[in-house]
Amino acid sequence: MKNCIVAQSGGPTVAINASLSGVIEKAYTSGSYDHIYGSLHGILGILNNDIICFDDKLEDETFLQALATTPAMYLGSCRYKLPKMADDIELYEKIFAFFEANDITGFFYIGGNDSMDTVLQLSTYAKLHEKSVTIMGVPKTIDNDLCLTDHTPGFGSAAKYIATTLQEIAYDTSIYPLPSVTIVEIMGRDAGWLTGAATLARTDYGLGPDLIYLPETAFDTERFLEDVKEIMQKKPNVLIAISEGIRDKDGKYISASTKTLDSFGHSQLSGAGKTLETLIAHRLGIKVRSIELNLPQRCAAHLSSLTDIEESKELGRIAVAHALKGASGYMSIIRRESNQPYRVSYDIADISLIANEVRSVPRDFINASGNNVTEKMAEYLRPIIVGQPSLTYENGMPVYLPLPHLYPSL
Repeated sequence: MKNCIVAQSGGPTVAINASLSGVIEKAYTSGSYDHIYGSLHGILGILNNDIICFDDKLEDETFLQALATTPAMYLGSCRYKLPKMADDIELYEKIFAFFEANDITGFFYIGGNDSMDTVLQLSTYAKLHEKSVTIMGVPKTIDNDLCLTDHTPGFGSAAKYIATTLQEIAYDTSIYPLPSVTIVEIMGRDAGWLTGAATLARTDYGLGPDLIYLPETAFDTERFLEDVKEIMQKKPNVLIAISEGIRDKDGKYISASTKTLDSFGHSQLSGAGKTLETLIAHRLGIKVRSIELNLPQRCAAHLSSLTDIEESKELGRIAVAHALKGASGYMSIIRRESNQPYRVSYDIADISLIANEVRSVPRDFINASGNNVTEKMAEYLRPIIVGQPSLTYENGMPVYLPLPHLYPSL
């Protein structure tokens, strides 16, 4: 008997289920696995023996297609950091005892940076203890901050949502002749890829942000106020896009709470937009509002990119294909071959070169003043937001799959 199991971890995206469908499809059509299992809530499903089997679902020919366009994470998620082997070897023994008891020869983990740390730890244990289980990572993150891949599943759709939303906000805020400032806070703790996507709102027929600030350059509040005043000399309404993780020259987040850390030791960020709203109100005395895009950035399936969905599927397939050749301790990646025409290839990369690393926006994607992005950013972004997947609607609402951890009978 040879079985495989797949899990999802970290924050959701609208494309992570497309990667899941790619894993399941390739595992099924390869004929190399007798059963395909899913672990509910990431690695916790394995630790708690909380799993489902996809065998019956695959009898429905529409299942994988519907799965690929369902938002959030079909298998549920977790934010659980594996301890180092030296600190809790029994935990690793429990995980691999589960693999052995269920005849698991392939484990596929779909997630972002912290999830790839789990892939690294488990693949290292498997190698050290000569376990015959292949451990493979499949990338996912709207932050686009995983190394060695041109871009990550979920980012293209999130970028499309952000660009569309900024364009619509720009239209809305431009209708009044009264001076006003609108600040839009966009996800991105350490990398400003998502915020940079706001530049795509600047089309021949649309409006976009006047200023864009990313965490890759030091943020100066006095310079910021001068930037705003300079724009207001030319037009009454100023639209600003900022990353949640903007920080000063000393590396201090302008909105970080030093008292609250998540399970991975990251400072809890809250209110960069609100912080700057208060600053402008007090110092410039003009109408100002801040908008935090928050969760819709990662769950707006109605604005997803077909390119993103199709690439995400392929990355799932690639991970399985290489696992069947014996690869373990790798992540599937995208290589961009050209922009015009847009062409990519797929491969795998050593997980030890990816886990716990952060891929930042290149400096030449940001202007010299640090208050905008360059055309290189737009050229990089344009191809990956193209296309709209076909969604099924019922009574005017999109139809998505029910989540098994909420509806186990389905």
